[in-house]
Amino acid sequence: MSFFQPQVSKAQQKHKADPAHQPWVEKYRPKTIDDVSAQEHTVAVLRKTLTSTNLPHMLFYGPPGTGKTSTILALARQLFGPDNFRARVLELNASDERGITIVREKIKNFARQTPRAQVVSSDGKTHPCPPYKIIILDEADSMTQDAQGALRRIMETYARITRFCLVCNYVTRIIEPLASRCSKFRFKPLDPTSTSSRLAQIATAENVPVTDDVITALISTSHGDLRRSITYLQSASRLSMSTSPPTPVTASDIQEIAGVVPDAVINDFAATLGVEILSSDEMKVDGIRAKGFDDVRQKVKDIVRQGYSASQILSQLHDLVIEHPTLTARQKSRCALVFAEADKALCDGADEELWILEVGLRVHKALAS
Repeated sequence: MSFFQPQVSKAQQKHKADPAHQPWVEKYRPKTIDDVSAQEHTVAVLRKTLTSTNLPHMLFYGPPGTGKTSTILALARQLFGPDNFRARVLELNASDERGITIVREKIKNFARQTPRAQVVSSDGKTHPCPPYKIIILDEADSMTQDAQGALRRIMETYARITRFCLVCNYVTRIIEPLASRCSKFRFKPLDPTSTSSRLAQIATAENVPVTDDVITALISTSHGDLRRSITYLQSASRLSMSTSPPTPVTASDIQEIAGVVPDAVINDFAATLGVEILSSDEMKVDGIRAKGFDDVRQKVKDIVRQGYSASQILSQLHDLVIEHPTLTARQKSRCALVFAEADKALCDGADEELWILEVGLRVHKALAS
């Protein structure tokens, strides 16, 4: 073996996973910033960084599963290449290592190290390899106030050789002196078009036949969280392959995996309360308009026996009522007050069956008046 060949350590061999056994969220994680879905503004700004190699401290914030960590990791790989990545990038999850001790020891020690000279990349590509390191603090909103206070001084002291990227869900939990030192990038929940194209691409690569109904179910159950929708798709494909012969993935499979109450159950319950269910080719609703307390109570008992979560039932019933095209604004507002009261009661630990019954009766009364 030539001495000039890059040697792979035992640790690297150990952690090199077989792609067939990887979770799809890791297998299809963006390798470059151009692969990042839907965050056009952020990608456009960071693409300039690859040409100028001048990177500010950054603060990425937004809902889970929108590509925050994937974006900074892809950028770091493009900047430093596979050989320099480990030496130049420190990734910490601040929800685990969030105290002031970690900031004073681990982060400070890494930040003060002078980066080594550029090494020829083993992948045959030329990487900018700018003269600084990157420290990625994931879940930075979980850091204590003292830790955030200590971090701001380190950011100033070692700004010449170290850049920080703070990743968080709630930007309001980052102290103002820290936030003002960073360029802010807001990551939006993924729009249905971007999500559907990415899911279709993954399904094609994995040879999983999916219909438009399955994609729609994945989008509606994940609420803009691409990571969650990819996980649901992988779970559904495993479920379909477990049967003999394998069955195609259906929208009801996705709802079952996501813990969502099937549309037929919600529509049946809503029809019992007097909500007019618009005709659908897929959904046959046999719900009968309730005539009194006993009818609603029996329907609630049937639903509770199936083991669905009360908060999930009321959330989906709320969406159905509020988005209903034929109900009046007064009826919707009365129902919304009921749902709000029920949500508060359930958060306080109230009995689930009683509150489903309470909501059912009061919605029935609001629609009847």
